[in-house]
Order: sequence, then C-alpha cells, then structure tokens
Amino acid sequence: MSIRHTLAGAAALAGLALVLSGCSGAIDTGAGGASEGGAPAEAQVPESCSEDGAMISVLLPNQVNPYYVAMKEGFEEAAAEHGMTAEVQIADDDDAQQLAQAEAALQKSPCALALNPVKSEPAAAIVRAANDAGVPVFTVNVIVDEDALAAQGASIVQYLGADNKAGGAQVGEKAAEDFGDDALRVGLVTEPDEVPVVIRDEGFEEAISSHPDAEIVAEVDGNVKATDSLDVTGAMLQGNPDMNAIFASTGPAAQGALEAVIASGRDVKVYGFCAPEVQTTDSYPACVAQEPADYGARVVEQIALFVDGESVDPEILRPLKMFSDGETPAPGEVG
Repeated sequence: MSIRHTLAGAAALAGLALVLSGCSGAIDTGAGGASEGGAPAEAQVPESCSEDGAMISVLLPNQVNPYYVAMKEGFEEAAAEHGMTAEVQIADDDDAQQLAQAEAALQKSPCALALNPVKSEPAAAIVRAANDAGVPVFTVNVIVDEDALAAQGASIVQYLGADNKAGGAQVGEKAAEDFGDDALRVGLVTEPDEVPVVIRDEGFEEAISSHPDAEIVAEVDGNVKATDSLDVTGAMLQGNPDMNAIFASTGPAAQGALEAVIASGRDVKVYGFCAPEVQTTDSYPACVAQEPADYGARVVEQIALFVDGESVDPEILRPLKMFSDGETPAPGEVG
C-alpha cells in the first residue's frame, strides 16, 4: 500500500506541539502554573474561589458553530449546579479579541479560566497572562501549542477534550472497510492551525494504511467554517477527478463538504466528524461525534475538585460516538 503524505506541514506542527504517549494520543499538557523566570510552578487556588457564586471565566471562539452553543450551555448549567457562575466571552474567531477578553476577565479575579482557544499557538499568551494573575487555567477542546507555552514560560492545570486520534482512526477504519478492494482516493478538509484537527487527520491516515490501495490525493483548509469548507471542497473536487472519498475533520467541514459533493453531482463519499443533526447516508456513510455540552460540564466539575483541594488529572480524553447506517446525531452531538 502506498499513501502519499500530503500532511507534512500539519504533521510537523503536531510533532512540535505534542508529546504523544502510546496509541491513546496522550499529550504533555504542561500542567501547573508559571513562576518567576518562566519555570512551571504548581497552580494555587485563588482566594476568589471561596466567594459565593465564585466566577469561572469562560473563553469560547464563536457562537456560529453549534458545537460552541452546546458547550456554552454545558458551562453555564454546570456552574449553577456547583454554586458558581460562568461568565462567557465570545471571541468571534479573533485571536487578538480573545486575548483582550482574557485580560479584561483577569481584572475581575476569577476563580479559574476555562479556555477553548481560537487557535492553538496564540493561546499561549492567554495562558501566560492567567499564570501571571495567579488564575488556574483549564483548557478544553483545542490544545494550546506546547512550543508556544514553553516560549511563554506558561502552563495549564488540565486539558479536557475528545480522544481525537482514536476518533480519526474510527472513521478511517470504516472507510477502509467500506471500499474493500476498490481504490481509495481521499481528499482532506482540515484545519492545519488547530492541533486537535491535525491529530484527527493523523489517526485517519494511519487507519487507512490497512487498505491495500489507499492514497491521500489532496488537502484543503476549511477553516472550521461550513462556507469556507464548501468553497475549498468544490475546488478540490474540480482538481481531482479520481478522488472518491473525503475525510472532513470538523463538523463544519463535513457540512460544507457534503454540500460541495451534492453540487458537483460526483459519486464521492464523505466521512468525518459529524455535521450537526445530519443523517448518515450512502454518500455520508459514517461520522464520529463529540459531546461539547458534556465537556463544558466536566471542566466545571474538574475546577470544583481543584478548588476543594482534590488532585485532578493533567489530561482527560473522552471517547467519540460513531454514527452510520442511517443514524442521525442528536442535538449537541457534533464534530
């Protein structure tokens, strides 16, 4: 079997950003805080955590993607259940705006900062600002780039998110099984600036290596937006007449890729991380879904444990749910 590695740039980013451990996709999250001189130090519980309705500052990329709508609800409901308050800021997919929101939030002395970065590398500056303010950082979904954290002398308490490599592998194994003895010519609709997405691509590519005749023929950046993914997938289809499958490694990428395939009239099967509430079909044989509302709730639970003096794991990876054979993800089960 021969797979042409068109993921070189993405793989390089992942290699720099992560220390992978075994097949679980475990990473070195840099748990702890930043001390003088940039050396990691153990994060402390701020005094503000003892106040009634202690505030968790939550930073999310947008509210356009249903993923983040569900996550916001998860944070807010769980915070109320734990006698805390979730103050949510939406960055509109702007790194500079997210940093400004973090700096403003830190002026309010929150109990903790829950960060879903817009992009992996710029988020390190947010972590450093929180470290300097003595506010523990819990990251979710998007991993903060490890090289950038090291350069900032910054660190986090915990990362919680999907087991992205396993999810990509689940989809890749399904694609290899579906195509059997037929050639498998795959185009990727990805986002090379987000570490978890790169990990998904790696899991998929490794899984299809079991197929006797598989090849990655093209890669495009969908920018985690359905409209962008529609445009770039359309161009990819035009430039690759032998392409017969697509791996879309985010929910918006899957949605845009499906629309592009339908518009093209081509017999190209779309696999990926689930588009919101879209039924699997012959043309969309399988997808895997995260549960972002659950992720938000679990981050709040972990913050509560930390505040109570309990030990928390530096990393929590959650399994993904597979949908196929006409199944439809429920609301809140998205890629």
